[in-house]
Amino acid sequence: MATQALFAGIVYDEFDQLVETTQVGDEAFYVVNDDGFLRHIDAEVVDRQVLQVFLEQLHANQDIAVEQAMRMMGQDDLFTKAALDASIRNVSIDDILRQGIPPQAREMMAMVGFRVVINLHGEVIDLDQPTVADDDGEF
Repeated sequence: MATQALFAGIVYDEFDQLVETTQVGDEAFYVVNDDGFLRHIDAEVVDRQVLQVFLEQLHANQDIAVEQAMRMMGQDDLFTKAALDASIRNVSIDDILRQGIPPQAREMMAMVGFRVVINLHGEVIDLDQPTVADDDGEF
């Protein structure tokens, strides 16, 4: 069970209503209003689905991610590349769930239009991700 809802503030229901979060003991839940009945959905169930999509995208674009990270760091050497490649290969959903996401990162995600849409059962049915233009201004 999750102790925090990683995507609090950016999870919506099928009717475009922001989903609240709550704690029951040490466990975090997303709370979906089902016509007055408040369904408590284990935050880990939703968060794992979103993180899985992120990791699939990261692995599919690993070369680009490593290149961009090296550029941001101002490093362009074989050891930095190897370290970044290894870090990406070893990313674990469990580690992310344990460590959490910094509140600033979540706020930035909300500002750029990132949204998670879930149904009444906590299944992610849509993931609105903003597109980023490449160096040529193309999306």
